[in-house]
Amino acid sequence: MPIPDIDSFNGLTSREVAEKLKNEGFNELPEAKKRSVAWIIFDVVHEPMFILLVAGGLIYFLLGDVSEGLMLMSFVVFIIAITVYQEQKTERALEALRNLASPRALVIRNGTHQRIPGREVVTGDLLILAEGDRVPADGVLLAATNISADESLLTGESVPVRKIAFREGMAVTRPGGDDQPWVFSGTLVVAGQGVAKVGSTGPHTEMGKIGTVLGTLERGETRLKKEISKIVRVIATTGLALCIIIVIVYGLTRGNWIEGFLAGITLAMAILPEEFPVVLTVFLALGAWRISLRNVLTRQVPAIETLGSATVLCVDKTGTLTENRMSIKRFYADGAMCDYNPAVANTVPDVCHELAEFAILACKKDPFDPMEKALLQLGAGEFGKTEHIHTGWSLVQEYPLSPGLLAMSNVWKSQGGSEFVIAAKGAPEAIFDLCHLSKNQMEELSGPIDAMASEGLRLLGIAKASFVRSDLPGEQHEFTFTFLGLVGFADPVRPQVREAVAECRSAGIRVVMITGDYPLTATNIARQIGLESPDTCITGSELDAMSAEELPGRIRSVGIFARVVPEQKLRIVNALKTAGEVVAMTGDGVNDAPALKSADIGIAMGGRGTDVAREASSLVLLDDNFTSIVAAVRLGRRIFDNLKKAMAYIISVHVPIAGMSLIPVLLNLPLVLLPVHIVFLELIIDPACSIVFESEKEEENVMRRPPRAPDEGLFTGKNLALSFLQGAVVLGVVLAIYSSALSRGLGEPEVRTLTFVTIVVANLCLILTNRSWSQSVITTLRTPNRAMVWVFSGTIICLALVLFVPALHNLFRFGSVPLADLLVCTIVGAGSVVWFECYKHWSITATESKN
Repeated sequence: MPIPDIDSFNGLTSREVAEKLKNEGFNELPEAKKRSVAWIIFDVVHEPMFILLVAGGLIYFLLGDVSEGLMLMSFVVFIIAITVYQEQKTERALEALRNLASPRALVIRNGTHQRIPGREVVTGDLLILAEGDRVPADGVLLAATNISADESLLTGESVPVRKIAFREGMAVTRPGGDDQPWVFSGTLVVAGQGVAKVGSTGPHTEMGKIGTVLGTLERGETRLKKEISKIVRVIATTGLALCIIIVIVYGLTRGNWIEGFLAGITLAMAILPEEFPVVLTVFLALGAWRISLRNVLTRQVPAIETLGSATVLCVDKTGTLTENRMSIKRFYADGAMCDYNPAVANTVPDVCHELAEFAILACKKDPFDPMEKALLQLGAGEFGKTEHIHTGWSLVQEYPLSPGLLAMSNVWKSQGGSEFVIAAKGAPEAIFDLCHLSKNQMEELSGPIDAMASEGLRLLGIAKASFVRSDLPGEQHEFTFTFLGLVGFADPVRPQVREAVAECRSAGIRVVMITGDYPLTATNIARQIGLESPDTCITGSELDAMSAEELPGRIRSVGIFARVVPEQKLRIVNALKTAGEVVAMTGDGVNDAPALKSADIGIAMGGRGTDVAREASSLVLLDDNFTSIVAAVRLGRRIFDNLKKAMAYIISVHVPIAGMSLIPVLLNLPLVLLPVHIVFLELIIDPACSIVFESEKEEENVMRRPPRAPDEGLFTGKNLALSFLQGAVVLGVVLAIYSSALSRGLGEPEVRTLTFVTIVVANLCLILTNRSWSQSVITTLRTPNRAMVWVFSGTIICLALVLFVPALHNLFRFGSVPLADLLVCTIVGAGSVVWFECYKHWSITATESKN
């Protein structure tokens, strides 16, 4: 920002403004180039999983099964619609930032005052700023009268900072810090007035720089999506190769190429895992709905799959751990230290009544300053019913803050009274100066000041005076003040945050505080909430001194980052990700947006949070309740656990179906599974894997175990082996029934009937045994699952219909078999999962003995 050359206060001319608008553009962030709907759809449908969905649907259409084809195609349309909707919502982040950065502005142009849209402000404009104004652009104060600004959107610091007029030789600084002449776009003037010369507009402002970073950040594909895409590609390639082999073998050995082609399609339908993308979509969609019931809005659906694996939670202090408002925490008067709690009776002790009375008198009637607001709240409680509240008094004169004296005084007069009453408040050292305290008196007060400051409290000194002459003096020093005491303010910690942090610790999630506040304040808050390593703190300046290689190592043992600016928050998040952590970050300010977008899981506050933070995040806490994060993590872990069970079931159930489609062809035996049978089985598999397992409750230890390793995938070697083994055992059992029926000389329809019934029963039993890998079927049956009841009931009814209704019986090419044979098939099919129940019992016993 250039140092201004002050010639006059006439401002720019209309011609100069027009020229600058032409050369520099409007005072707004450049709109990001939005992708067209057609381009978004192309990005979606060219992925392997969606190509397989479409291919599966086309296969059904070619086979004449319009209803199944339409069902798969409806999933394609649904997925595309959700993706387009989410993509367009994420484009709103920069738009929200532009709206915040472009308020109305009062400027001096052509020597007159003009109110213009903030987007029309140009460099060189003279801004007239007053209490309550939103600053439209970055600039430097040419004139200032007791001006203070709330820069929390850029710094995270909830206390306003004082501003002064520019003096020659002053260096350009970043947002934050008292007695600086620089004002910044998007910040709020909470006191005083001034004239500022605009130095930067649009993307060149401090807020614009955040927007520029935000626009360049892109979220990569999630681990789960990459993993499933890879598995789908492998299986699809394998299935295609086997399909070609079957067609060739069938045609050469049996001489019927049309039937060979149908056999190949049947095998492809048996192998192609079209359930994978369906299950992933359904789990994440229903997961978003379940999480919304806990007051957490899901903006980026893939974040749900990552939520349960978070290893680090980066927390912004102001507005996240705290309530982003100043409240009175402690009084000190007549040598007594008094805690203040508005929730209990007699909140202001008698010894502090006069201190509270004059603290209120020293405030404006309708203030913007958060500490003055907190003092006026004293009158809303029981203290407001005492004689110390003077609603009928009139304000005669104000003595404002000045760079030379950081104290302000209000002169009051009571109705009918002849004496003036003066109330003063300000920095303790300024009040000491007004009261002309001796060195010994100030040394006596240093103890209480240090004690309150060590707790991270902001301190105001309070004094009183009286005056009987009618001509008031020109300076506060001419009153004879009496020191009354100190008031300590804090930004209070949100209720139940301590419990939520403790639960995160039990779940193996490390909580790290990142704040723009001072280290002492951050450390005090860390102790209040029970943060791990509350005494380990790195400041922003120390962070700048660290190399990119050093930071990931240091960051593993640090609990607090203080005096941090937006670019540094982003650097911290990226360093954690480089160190292999799965990073979740909470925030509510504009300054948090880049880090929220870069984190694996960005979590914005929905109530106090800015639109920019919400649009840049993956999740939004609708109730601003930190404990909702813990509930969301619990659900995230449950969703991932159940997704693993569903995927294991899909693999295991496809093994016997694919085997019974392949083996008879290779061994030149009668075919038992035709496309209609595959469709029937899919009607069981689809709802089972996408609804039954999604409805399962979480495991008992879901929040008493560490997060899964960052490199641990959905399919571990052990899980894959067990899933394939489950399927192989079922295949062996089905082959035994098939071989037995052939050896007895039964016809092809009867063999098909017995084999199919065995597969269906084994399929249902696979659902039961995979509901939990840590509990037995008997235990899980005690846990209600309404979706499973509907799937089981529907399957049994449909199986009975195709077995005993002649029209359906013929459609499935079944033969008539004795009920005794059907009973044997049922028993053998159920017995196919007994081994896995024994394995679970042995595994549970071994785990308990280790513990």
